[in-house]
Amino acid sequence: MTHAVALLRAARLARSVKPFVARGSRSQRCPDCRVTLPHCLCALRPLMSTHAGMCLIMADIEPLKPSNTGWLIADVVADTAAFGWARTVTDPALLALLADPQWQPYLVFPGEFVAPERVVTEVHPAEGKRPLFVLLDATWTEARKMFRKSPCLNQLPVLSLQPEQLSRYQLRRSKRPDHLCTAEVAALCLALAGEPHAAQVLDAYFDVFTNHYLAAKRLVPIQWDDAAHQRLQQLCEASAG
Repeated sequence: MTHAVALLRAARLARSVKPFVARGSRSQRCPDCRVTLPHCLCALRPLMSTHAGMCLIMADIEPLKPSNTGWLIADVVADTAAFGWARTVTDPALLALLADPQWQPYLVFPGEFVAPERVVTEVHPAEGKRPLFVLLDATWTEARKMFRKSPCLNQLPVLSLQPEQLSRYQLRRSKRPDHLCTAEVAALCLALAGEPHAAQVLDAYFDVFTNHYLAAKRLVPIQWDDAAHQRLQQLCEASAG
């Protein structure tokens, strides 16, 4: 696996002074999908070519967590970049990406925490530009800190999403059901950018990943013909057609 999040994970592991121990680490995990080997979903990966791009700015250990859903975005959206976040240093490659004239960056963050003049609720890139959604991939506490302490993001328009559904994320606890996980946010962004099929594919892949992850955790077999798998298969067949 060589997508941006996998490369960031490898770089983060190389800097570690002690191994990262995830919950359930007694079972051997697939290095590509991070689920235990009997529950691997690599064969289901639905790589899409999209007009929109994704830029993940990830908290320090987020790439190491098997439950991270930013990984799913990089699995699906070919134009996904990923960078580690540090308070005192900004990756020059991130600065170059944000300045690249082909992209119109949008920082995705709740509008209630932002000066009103920066907030947008629709995606209308300038002519000739492609939308680039900048997502802070972290816990809510970490994301707020990253938002406040990232000068390179201060000039970006802030896309404030208006989700109509509650989060379906079941792999970590959250005090607020209206806080969506990173993959759910990315799917909403794709829909706003006029790419509903890609949004549906990512959304379906997220459901399949959740099923596999929880089945591994509960030590039960995969139901390969359940509604989530059938939906993903139908969407992928539609893409191929």
